[in-house]
Amino acid sequence: MNGRQAKPWTNGHALLSPLANRPIVKMNGLGNEIAVLNLRGTGLAVSGPEARAISRGEGLAFDQLMVLHEPRSAKADAFMTIYNSDGSQAETCGNGTRCVAFILMRGTSRERIVLETATTQLECLRKAETVFTVDMGRPRFAWNEIPLRDPFHDTRKIELQIGPIDAPILHTPSAVNMGNPHAIFWVDDIEAYDLGKIGPLLENHPIFPERANISLAHVLSRDHIALKVWERGAGLTRACGSAACAALVAAARKGLTEQRAIVSLPGGDLDIEWRESDGRVFMTGPVELEFETRLDPALFKDIAA
Repeated sequence: MNGRQAKPWTNGHALLSPLANRPIVKMNGLGNEIAVLNLRGTGLAVSGPEARAISRGEGLAFDQLMVLHEPRSAKADAFMTIYNSDGSQAETCGNGTRCVAFILMRGTSRERIVLETATTQLECLRKAETVFTVDMGRPRFAWNEIPLRDPFHDTRKIELQIGPIDAPILHTPSAVNMGNPHAIFWVDDIEAYDLGKIGPLLENHPIFPERANISLAHVLSRDHIALKVWERGAGLTRACGSAACAALVAAARKGLTEQRAIVSLPGGDLDIEWRESDGRVFMTGPVELEFETRLDPALFKDIAA
């Protein structure tokens, strides 16, 4: 993790976290709830318990918390550590990356920035005031890259089902790593299943050693997919950018769609393109600024104590 973990300090009366009173921005990408905490220049970092505490702040409940640090390379504008609402870390977050791009480009004439994570660099392009394209990189398909517990030769369909063997509720998902692990189940109606109930079971299935994002996908046409997502570490979400990318790539691999399609999530639409020339995936969509505030010191009182 970049920076040092925040440690409590005393003002002579009570212990306070150095995160207390720091500015934080609440946003969303198609309803995917995002909080952005800019710690560049502070040398501070955020722990899992602190991330969970922040999510309890008034109006700050998030799917992902994007924590910004000083860049690690000269080509980047910031390094991102990403937390899920349960305090676990995520490798990537497409909707959150668009929100960070908005924060770093607003009030400037910049049209491009580069953001780093522990595993990759993400180029972000401004298309309009609140619309951004993120280069999400190349998907990975090998079973040990996703990763899966078992060696599957063809990850377009893996042996996994939930329900009775002779009449499974869901079965044979596609598996893709889109910076994080995804399993996509192909269905005729994404609302016909209780994803809030079966999502946790599938997320934590032993076949996924690093857990997985679980999606229900309905191919509406060659250029349109309906998607519903149980997000690893966050639960049901109105949108998940990496899941939208994974669904388009998986559908194209199976010959169900072209390599560019609109992916419709409960929160709205994302334009996803799997570029044939170099295999990179591009996600385009809007963001919304909800409010800006400061972190209430009371959020950290139990941690500080």
